Amino acid sequence: MKAVQYKQYGGPEVLTVMDVPEAHAGAGQVRIAARAAGVNPFDWKVRSGMMAAMMPVTFPASVGSDAAGIVDEVGPGVTGVAVGDAVFGLAAGGATQEQVVLASWVRKPGTMSFEEAAGLAVGAVTAYQVLELLGATAGQTILINGAVGGVGLVAVQFAVAKGLTVIGTASEKNHEFLRSLGAIPITYGAGLAARVQQVTTAPIDLGFDVAGHGAVPELIQLTGSPDKVITIADFEATKHGVKFFQTNMAAPQPGWAFATKLFGEGKLRMPIAETFPLAKTGEAQEKSQQGHALGKYVINIG
Repeated sequence: MKAVQYKQYGGPEVLTVMDVPEAHAGAGQVRIAARAAGVNPFDWKVRSGMMAAMMPVTFPASVGSDAAGIVDEVGPGVTGVAVGDAVFGLAAGGATQEQVVLASWVRKPGTMSFEEAAGLAVGAVTAYQVLELLGATAGQTILINGAVGGVGLVAVQFAVAKGLTVIGTASEKNHEFLRSLGAIPITYGAGLAARVQQVTTAPIDLGFDVAGHGAVPELIQLTGSPDKVITIADFEATKHGVKFFQTNMAAPQPGWAFATKLFGEGKLRMPIAETFPLAKTGEAQEKSQQGHALGKYVINIG
């Protein structure tokens, strides 16, 4: 099968489409004929070597965490899913390849495209877990720094659905879209606290930093405590007493049930910023690294 891999840390140019042995589902796993794979900031951070100290890889290394496709092999002990079912989920190995073994999965709603499903897999899991850790409840106000990327958009929509007031940072060109989701948009960057005070007099109860770029100190200032802030992007946050969160990829994933429910009710959208073929996975990761896209970059596979 064709798979995107790399043999050394480096820029997007180290990514190559290779012929590798086909994958097979083990116990508790399924294999899909992949249709799409999500592109996450985590991918380029690992590939570049930025995370080598905490998460070294074995070369040749595979790429990607989330994929969507059609089940074509069911491993021992698996029930509730059959060959031919359309699913999306988290890969046991690489996700940017023609066959993907999933460690956990959920059935794809019929009205959801494979691209949307691949874009939701990691975002729904991460957003749901972070909101649970923060103890987000109806009536609170949450500030989401980086509100229009894959994780940020899901977090905005989950929080709105849970009855929170949501303030989200984004480029001005994306403000109207955030308003359409029920969020209050503001621009990102230094001076965040002052801009928040221009749009609300309510206290900021919680802060979720998706984008990094030094927003953590102001999120602490706004919420009054580092315990009320979580980041998935700022490696320096622990110096301020803020938790750096790494998504728990183990099954089950209640975030998927919540996401598919909201999608079915017309209350969840996942815009696809751009799609790329396997051979241009490096270009997709480069664009992901630049940030500021509305929605998710996705690799079309089949």
